[in-house]
Amino acid sequence: MSDLLDGGPEDRIINEPMSEALSKRYLAYALSTITSRALPDVRDGLKPVQRRILYGMRELKLDPEGGFRKCAKIVGDVMGNYHPHGDSSIYDTLVRLAQGFNVRYPLVDGQGNFGNIDGDSAAAYRYTEARMTHAAELLLDGLGENAVDFRANYAENDEEPVVLPAGFPNLLCNGATGIAVGMATSIPPHNAAEVIDAARFLIETPKATTEQLMGFVKGPDFPTGGVIVESHESMLDAYETGRGSFRMRAKWEVEDTGRGTYQIIVTEIPYQVQKSRLLEKLGELLEAKKLPLLDDVRDESAEDVRLVLVPRAKTVEPDVLMESLFKSCDLETRFSMNMNVLHKGAPQVMGLKDVLKAYLEHRREVVVRRAEFRLDKIEKRLHLLDGYLIAYLNIDEVIRIIREEDEPKQELIRRFGITDIQAEAILNLRLRALRKLEEMEIRGEHNKLVEEREELVKLIGSTRRQWTTVSKQLKAARDQLTADPALGDRRAAFEDAPDVDLAAALEASRPKEPLTVVLSAQGWIRGMKGHGLDPDSTKFKEGDELYLSEEVMSTDKIILMASDGRAFTLMADKLPGGRGHGEPIRLSIELEDSVDIVAMFKLEEERKRVMASTVGYGFIVTEKELESNRKAGKQAVNTGNGTLNVCMPVEGDMLAVVGSNRKLLIFPLDELPEMSRGKGNKLQAYRGKDTLADLMTFDKEDGLIVMAGGRHRAFPEWKDWIGKRAQAGKTVPKGFPRTGTFNG
Repeated sequence: MSDLLDGGPEDRIINEPMSEALSKRYLAYALSTITSRALPDVRDGLKPVQRRILYGMRELKLDPEGGFRKCAKIVGDVMGNYHPHGDSSIYDTLVRLAQGFNVRYPLVDGQGNFGNIDGDSAAAYRYTEARMTHAAELLLDGLGENAVDFRANYAENDEEPVVLPAGFPNLLCNGATGIAVGMATSIPPHNAAEVIDAARFLIETPKATTEQLMGFVKGPDFPTGGVIVESHESMLDAYETGRGSFRMRAKWEVEDTGRGTYQIIVTEIPYQVQKSRLLEKLGELLEAKKLPLLDDVRDESAEDVRLVLVPRAKTVEPDVLMESLFKSCDLETRFSMNMNVLHKGAPQVMGLKDVLKAYLEHRREVVVRRAEFRLDKIEKRLHLLDGYLIAYLNIDEVIRIIREEDEPKQELIRRFGITDIQAEAILNLRLRALRKLEEMEIRGEHNKLVEEREELVKLIGSTRRQWTTVSKQLKAARDQLTADPALGDRRAAFEDAPDVDLAAALEASRPKEPLTVVLSAQGWIRGMKGHGLDPDSTKFKEGDELYLSEEVMSTDKIILMASDGRAFTLMADKLPGGRGHGEPIRLSIELEDSVDIVAMFKLEEERKRVMASTVGYGFIVTEKELESNRKAGKQAVNTGNGTLNVCMPVEGDMLAVVGSNRKLLIFPLDELPEMSRGKGNKLQAYRGKDTLADLMTFDKEDGLIVMAGGRHRAFPEWKDWIGKRAQAGKTVPKGFPRTGTFNG
């Protein structure tokens, strides 16, 4: 940018295509978001803002054993020195690092209101205080020993670490979530003891498989506990590829309340589920009567979680009740895993083994760099001790030179053959210190340092020793993190989901009452209690009248067939009551004004029906194929240029079809195909504007019997109209209903 500002106005114009300019800048923004904001580093498992907060707290000397400092001070220092963004993003991150229900191993020890599992926000940073935890100390250990690289801060007046030494595998232990540009990351937390054991096993067995590592890492270990019901095969695939999901459920127990009654106590809820929103959702479902097995829910939580679920009746099985709730609310959730992390500066989706290998390589590098740093310190100290020993052995001459020589430093160098650094150290010694120097002490320290130097040289030169050191350090970190059982013990359990026929159980629990479903000519529907209702006594809106009715039970499903061939399904117990006029059918289903309902019947899954359209095509369908859960229905019949006008139950082995031209054709029913959906086969041939008028099935033993003039009429000569399917047929017999249909 500076080169643009130095020139004149004409020099500040860049000629390039808009698409190219936008793509360059969007790419720069995307990369900045990925690398500097959203994705964690595979080595320490931290995003830049998290790393800067911990480093800032270290600079403020907020050790776990020390005092607390105002979060406002921490946020201000981090924002002013390291993180050039708003204070809210810094404080929100600081708060999350302190929340034990969000972070498996909190890195910040908070004092004050830091929010709760109900979703309440933390107090403002002027009211809260914080310091580091022991886990944070493990991540920072070695930072002052050249263990990692540093870079200039945004203002270039200070330095910040590129990555932390990471004394334990924080990425897997605490997990991470983030959304970048075009990508995201979602890593569940794990138990530190399990992860460290897996890492140490990988050191011993570099060719270990993911399945072998899962002998140690059983699965995620969420801060809020709960029960993981995902199969081992599914989890293995997730850890192998770095992508997958884990099904979590609330942990619950049955509490006996006497007299054969009980209540269910939920003690742990799934990770990242807000308890208040969960209760709100349960309340809404109860009010909407969508939880037929649940009577009431209460929150009796204090410091721990205690949700009380009261069943509708004591006969309801606890497993059935909970399965119904798992299907309806966030008592069961899924945590999606996408281990997208920064590895060598670039985003990469890594599996469990790859993540552990990258972390271990980082730890080996830290061990070597700390050893080199310590070795340099030892070399410098040994150099000084050699000088001190010369001074002790020649103390009188040293004093003389200092007293008499004009340039004592150069004379010491010339006289004893020592270096400039040694001479400077001797000259800076006080006489009191010279008096205390003893040869045995100097030689003792010298020998210890020589031994340590030899060990460090061996360590730096031996990969095997380096891995042994890494393993020992991880073992020490494991002991520290598991010292407190409340923090170290596994919280999430593993179970197999019980095999419960929920549909059957819910069906059995629903009240069964007789209903008469009434559909008016203007499209108003209602469910009236009872059977055998008098149609004349049924009230309708002015100008409206009865169109269709069906006697059902409240547990039944209703199928509606539309003229465009779509099938709709309604629950009988969800229909409006019969006290009013009901409600428009178009509120329950997506039905255009130009489309009419042509049939309404109770669903009997094994019953078969003949579907036919006005163009003269039809087929047989089983009613269960007509069921649909979609408001838009299910396209069951392809009506072509016509409409659906026949939806008849199959009763017999013969089929009679009559056209608008009053021609009758009879043929065996088995000539008609059985299909789940479609157009079907041609039933009868028509000319011009003629269409299919009606259709019926009958048993050949009973013969053709139709309704004529309000009474049944038989046609003994019906066999004369038998022909082949798709023929035109012959004119209807004498006495056939004038309406041209089989029902008069």
